[in-house]
Amino acid sequence: MRVLNLFNTESRTKETVISAGSDNKIYMYTCGPTVYNYAHIGNFRTYVFEDLLRRTLKFFGFNVVQAMNLTDVDDKTIKGAIENQLTLSAFTKPYIDAFFEDLATLNIEKVEHYPAATDYIPEMIAIIQKLLKEGIAYEGEGGSIYYAISKFPSYGRLSHLHLNELKTGASNRVAADEYDKESVADFVLWKIYDPLRDGDIYWESPFGKGRPGWHIECSAMAMKLLGQTIDIHVGGVDNMFPHHENEIAQSEAYSCRQFARLWLHAEHLLVDHKKMSKSLGNFYTLRDLLKRGYTGAEVRYLLLQTHYRTQLNFTLQGLDASRATLERFKSFIMRLFGIEDLNVYEETAPLIEKAKNNFKSALADDLNISPALAALFDLIREVNILCDEKKIGKEEALAVLHFLEECDHVLGVLPLKEEAIVIPQPLIDALERRENARKDKNWKEADACRDLIQAGGYVIEDTPNGSRLKKI
Repeated sequence: MRVLNLFNTESRTKETVISAGSDNKIYMYTCGPTVYNYAHIGNFRTYVFEDLLRRTLKFFGFNVVQAMNLTDVDDKTIKGAIENQLTLSAFTKPYIDAFFEDLATLNIEKVEHYPAATDYIPEMIAIIQKLLKEGIAYEGEGGSIYYAISKFPSYGRLSHLHLNELKTGASNRVAADEYDKESVADFVLWKIYDPLRDGDIYWESPFGKGRPGWHIECSAMAMKLLGQTIDIHVGGVDNMFPHHENEIAQSEAYSCRQFARLWLHAEHLLVDHKKMSKSLGNFYTLRDLLKRGYTGAEVRYLLLQTHYRTQLNFTLQGLDASRATLERFKSFIMRLFGIEDLNVYEETAPLIEKAKNNFKSALADDLNISPALAALFDLIREVNILCDEKKIGKEEALAVLHFLEECDHVLGVLPLKEEAIVIPQPLIDALERRENARKDKNWKEADACRDLIQAGGYVIEDTPNGSRLKKI
């Protein structure tokens, strides 16, 4: 029985995943989108990784309870609502709906909780009140509430930064409205209402009208839904500091307990080896790629195939390669479905067992996706040889398909569903007419059928079992 080992950002070592309770549950919090615009492929690199992690945990027998937040109140959402003369909920709703549509397109599993920050304002206020009472938070001269990081001795332990480094760095980027802090490195818990900045968007609180700071939102939602100590906290590497560092400080000062046992962070996505930017013309949302004719599966595979702690270089050529790889899978799967031999040759079982061991061993080692995929490619090559030699029967072909289905519970990208391999009926009819025309030596009709098939996006592939169609 293999154990699952994951790299903990805080300890900088691989640690074995263990459920704290007897129910084998893993409580996991993943940072979700700020819903002021459509999510871009850099965001989805992280979300696909989080989905791979969730599926792998389940593959190893854990019961996952996951929360992914929706940040619907922050500077960007408020600015967008005011500029568009909309309420906050009216402005954010289209982007929330689009986010869930994009998750479905990428076959990202639904999680148990999608808390919106605006639904947890009372919980945030309660945390801030206790931090004020304990003297860890304070009111600035302008009325906003700040967290004094000097009161939390282990601050910086996740990012491995020291307090003096933080103060030096922060002094170079002090916002105009934050000069009332006791230290430039302190962070805001509650922003006092500013009518010019906030319009009519605010909440009443014991500290006056205002709204929560960004960092307090995740602490409130995570502890409310998953408990004061969660098993795994996940996000992009850009969240490590200051967001996740601040989450630890405010959560542990509030609860006096460890906030998260394991921290995992996905590396950046680059586009043609450059940081993605609208000004560089290399900025893509998922919808941009769909308009170019790519599918959700092709995008998912590209985002999936690089280890999460390695920077991923996104290119359109890479998407084309993903398309070719999925077509390779599809051709293999169709070939297995076409096997009708009722004999049993007893040569596939050891190949499946080897692939299963290699696949699981790779995932057990911090989701090492490259050797996991390599195990499948090796299986395809070996089984194709058996098919060429006519040494695989129908029952054995189905066993290979069943194994691929097990793997796809983790990958979520293989074209195993019937609708994924269905060929349009007119093209199937054209193939049949072509075969008949060839038998009758009616080459003009045969060529016409071939051209029709190619116009439909398929080519004719001759196999020992007859001709079949393969998508271009």
